[in-house]
Amino acid sequence: MQPKERVDYIKTWIVNYCNLMEKKPSCLVVGVSGGIDSAVVSTISALTGFRVKALSMPIRQLKFQDDLSRKHIKWLLKNFSNVDEVILNLDETFDSFEKTLDNFKSEHASANSRARLRMTTLYQVAGSCNGIVVGTGNKVEDFGVGFYTKYGDGGVDISPIADCTKTDVWDMGKYLGIAEEIIKAEPTDGLWVDGRTDEKQLGMSYQELEKAMRDPEDKNYKKYLEIRKKNLHKINPIPVCTFKNEK
Repeated sequence: MQPKERVDYIKTWIVNYCNLMEKKPSCLVVGVSGGIDSAVVSTISALTGFRVKALSMPIRQLKFQDDLSRKHIKWLLKNFSNVDEVILNLDETFDSFEKTLDNFKSEHASANSRARLRMTTLYQVAGSCNGIVVGTGNKVEDFGVGFYTKYGDGGVDISPIADCTKTDVWDMGKYLGIAEEIIKAEPTDGLWVDGRTDEKQLGMSYQELEKAMRDPEDKNYKKYLEIRKKNLHKINPIPVCTFKNEK
């Protein structure tokens, strides 16, 4: 499928989903991180004609990440009349959270808590305007190896690019006219003070992951399975204790 066809398909899917909801949403709420996934999702959301709340939610963000987020939102405002810019600096909120939990320090837990605070913020905004939260997870990182925060960026109402590889997303970004800086930026979850990239955390590039996902004979296939196995608790449904033979 060509990028234009893919964009049109996703746009139509979002519109149809919203129109079939019992209570039709008044807006689509998207977190804009400065990365290609959120740039593509926010742009396609704007193409639907629904009101779009584009949120930038920096938490101790590196300047270049914050700059890319704001640059994309400015681009959206210039090109779409149905987009609202929402800048919410969450530094003080997160500082208070960490201070309250001072006895439970963990760098990894804190990184995940940043993602969960953003999720809570998205739902607060969505709840205030009868909106739905639009996810930005793609087929490789979120649904292939589970590289996301459980109940953080994984907490969404719909996932429009869940069946798109990272390459598909990059191609759609080029078609949509997304800023070259965003397309070429090294993918990062933006949750770490040192700005570590996704590739550094995963130990594989997205191109390598895509190849491994397609080909069991690929040299990285075993490594892909190992990463995926560690994160299946996020991808699989929540385990439920059930009682047999009871109605």
